[in-house]
Formats: sequence, structure tokens, C-alpha cells
Amino acid sequence: MRAIGYQQPGTIDRTEALVDIELPDPNATGRDLLVEVKAVSVNPVDTKVRAGSGSIHGDWRVLGWDAAGVVRAVGPEVRGFEPGDEVFYAGSIGREGTNAELHLVDERIVGKKPASLDWAEAAALPLTAITAWEALFERLSVRTPVAGAAHALLIVGGAGGVGSMAIQLARQVPELIVIATASRPETQAWVAELGAHHVIDHRQPLARQVANLGIGAPAFVFSTTHTDEHIEQIAELIAPQGRFALIDDPKTLDVVPFKRKSVSTHWEFMFTRSMFETADMETQGQILSAIASLVDAGEVRTTLTERFSPINAANLKRAHQALESTTARGKIVIEGWQ
Repeated sequence: MRAIGYQQPGTIDRTEALVDIELPDPNATGRDLLVEVKAVSVNPVDTKVRAGSGSIHGDWRVLGWDAAGVVRAVGPEVRGFEPGDEVFYAGSIGREGTNAELHLVDERIVGKKPASLDWAEAAALPLTAITAWEALFERLSVRTPVAGAAHALLIVGGAGGVGSMAIQLARQVPELIVIATASRPETQAWVAELGAHHVIDHRQPLARQVANLGIGAPAFVFSTTHTDEHIEQIAELIAPQGRFALIDDPKTLDVVPFKRKSVSTHWEFMFTRSMFETADMETQGQILSAIASLVDAGEVRTTLTERFSPINAANLKRAHQALESTTARGKIVIEGWQ
């Protein structure tokens, strides 16, 4: 099968950073699905792994987690899928990735593709949708108010892939006020279009801007990027007994200022369930089913903003470079094989 891989980690500007290769076709065993990949999207985890981690086993490392495709074969223990099913999913960080024609994935973290979306539109969703869902509904519990606080959520980095999904999912919670940060006219317009009630600029002090909204101190803050740059402002603006979640990887994270307000801090890493095969691992498949229902009902839209074709090393390099520029909004998807 065709695939895109690398042997040594490093920067994307190297000729060997991502290479078109041929690998043996994999075989489905246990609870695995063998999926014919139709489209993949790129996430920050792709660029981080490529820059810093070598192969899991063998000579080549294949990246990619988001995918949409068709089930071609199933392992003997699979119960929820059959050949021909159209699916979407985010894969496991401990296994080879989706940048290949055929890919193995545990059925417990797979959902049926939204019927209303094409392959690329569907591939844009899984990793960011699961991350946003787990952060909002499991870590922050945004459906449960904080006594005395404004029933409001601040999303730092609202125009990125996760932020774009978090805005839409938060809007599914009645009476929850959604504040999103964005710094450029085009990204500010994007987050407003996705449903943010208020848009503020993360290049300016956050606390003053939130106070100027006149809604009170938000109960919830979800930081998707540059948390270390904003942590002091977050500590100032969040309500006493508020809840804070983050997904990025700050070199240091000083949460001591949170103590006087008894603010709880939550890390969200959507690969935890598949890495450790937790007892509730199938929850991620259920989340994707819920997302598909919301999409097909017109309540949530794809966050795809740019698509490249075909799936090859050159186009994946373009996508990695765009993502590393930190100016991307929504999701970049690569579709089709030639």
C-alpha cells in the first residue's frame, strides 16, 4: 500500500521530512477495523511528533490520526461494524497513523461518518471534536453552573481546530455565554460565524476585555494555545471556584495564583483512553456518534477551511508548514489518492 512516512525526526523543511513510500498491507485482528482511507486532516500533534519522535517500530514512522474512510475488513472480535461501513475517527497515538491507503483502528474509538458530509469534511472533525467534547463536558462540566459566577465560557484560541469545535459544542448548552479569542479580522469573523457571543483579542490583556463585557466573572476557561502567556490573566478573570482546562504543552505552568480562588485545573488529552485502553474507551466512539447526529441535524458544521489533493508527501508538507505558521483557522484536510 502507499503511505507517507519518515525515519528521523526534525524540521519540515528537510527533503526527508515526509516521504512517499510503499508498505505491506495490514491485516485486521481482534477488535480492529481495516479502513480504506479516503481523507486525512492534520493536527498540531502531527507536527510535534514529526519534529521530536522517531519510528514506533521498523524503519518508517507513519503519522496521521484524523481519518474518514470505508471499512474493508474486520477482526474476529468486532461487533459494531462490517465491511462497507463509512466511518470517521482519530486513531491512537501508540499505533501507526492514517497517512496510508489502509489503516488499522480499534472499533471502540470509531464512529459512523455523518451522512451529510463528504470525506474531507468528515475527516476534519474527529480529533478536535473529541478533544472539545471531553474538555467541555467531562473536564469542565460546563452544564453544571458555578455558584455566583457568570454562566460563561472563555475559549482562548477560538479560531483553531479545537477552538472552532468548542465554540459550536458550547452553544449546545442553553444559556451558556461563549466568549472566544481571536486576533485578526478574518479569525474574529470566523469565531463569530461559528456562534461566539463575544469575541476578544488575545494579543491584548484578557481580564480587562472580559470585565468590559459586563457579564461578570466567567465560571469556565478553556485554553487551547499559549497557556503560559495567558495564565496570569486567566487567574485574574476567572470566577472563584471556577474550572480551568488546557490542552497545550507549556514548558511551565504556574497555577499557584489559582489557589486563592480554589480554581480546579484539568488537562485534556484525547489519546488517554486509547493509550491506556481504559474501561470507558468506547466513550470516544459514542462521542463521534453524537457529533455525527449534531452535524446531520444542522447543529454543528465541519471546520474544514482548506483542502489539498491528493494524499502525498508534498501536500502533507504543505499542511504541516501551514499549521506550524500558527496562523491557520479551522482545519486543513488532504483527500484522495492518485
